[in-house]
Amino acid sequence: MKIAVFLPNWIGDAVMATPTLRAVRDKFTQAEIVAVVRPYVADVLAGLETVDRLLLHDPRGTVRENRGRRFVQRLRSERFDVALLLPNSLRSGWLAWLSGAKRRIGFDRNARRLLLTDPVRPRSRKVPHPVIDEYLRLAAQLGCSRLSRQMELAILPQDEQQLDRFWERYDPQLRKAGVVCLNPGGAFGSAKHWPTSSFGDLAARIAGDLDQSVLVLCGPAEIQTAREIVCRANHPHVVTLADVTLSLGLAKAAVKSCKLLVTTDSGPRHFAPPFGVPVVTLFGPTHIAWSETFSPKAVHLQLDVDCGPCQRRVCPLEHHKCMRDLSVAQVYSAVVGLLGNRSSAAA
Repeated sequence: MKIAVFLPNWIGDAVMATPTLRAVRDKFTQAEIVAVVRPYVADVLAGLETVDRLLLHDPRGTVRENRGRRFVQRLRSERFDVALLLPNSLRSGWLAWLSGAKRRIGFDRNARRLLLTDPVRPRSRKVPHPVIDEYLRLAAQLGCSRLSRQMELAILPQDEQQLDRFWERYDPQLRKAGVVCLNPGGAFGSAKHWPTSSFGDLAARIAGDLDQSVLVLCGPAEIQTAREIVCRANHPHVVTLADVTLSLGLAKAAVKSCKLLVTTDSGPRHFAPPFGVPVVTLFGPTHIAWSETFSPKAVHLQLDVDCGPCQRRVCPLEHHKCMRDLSVAQVYSAVVGLLGNRSSAAA
């Protein structure tokens, strides 16, 4: 049996899809499970045994085999028995239909009912509901019964080695003292961003008052922001990954090895729960329920503002109060609470 699982196009959503991959693997132990995934999301799945291999789909990329007619030909040549569609897009429905898969399971959205053999009735979008649970509903339609919300990630040896080399560049003692990671990124849009100055002040307090090293994570789009945070903190124990070769694997390794992650509501936020790492997430325009991770070590901070959560990429009122008014003191208090007694005594 050969099963194609069409993965979401967002990093965080791909992590939240790992419980569904586990459910499919547990049900179909002898099946070949192929993840259809965008190249920039592929590293999320690296090292997981729930997927046998990847089929890269990049409709705007330069590799011809990963787009257009050639990609459809590759899909058809696979002769899938089942296509499980986690995205709600019409494009994913068309691709599954064109693949010739005998069963095509997905939510009945975006005029794709006729493209599916097993259309699953969607819940109302007026009421937020966790993405993890929605993906598991699709697994249940496939016949999976061992359903769990536990997310899974793995770290490749080369990513751990790169992180080790990074710390060797600085003082290895910084790592031994305990590391708090900060993730200021957010591909969704500027409305998710917490002020760079606030991140810098928070880093300074964590390093100075709690005697913890601080590692500022970043993607290619946040390199300058990460450097500004380090400059604002102005503390020798606050460093950043901005000057090394960046990858999702390196970010996963950094999160796995840290004591705590403080993050915006962005992809790397979801790296913490699979590794049991405490996480403080700063929510602004997005509703918490949509991306709930059900981690017992998670603290969600969100201000109660009249205009939110608006789910907009950019603040339509141009004041961005939901994030700008979230104080450093509030976030620092959550950090102290999650770090436990040692940090509380130091504070």
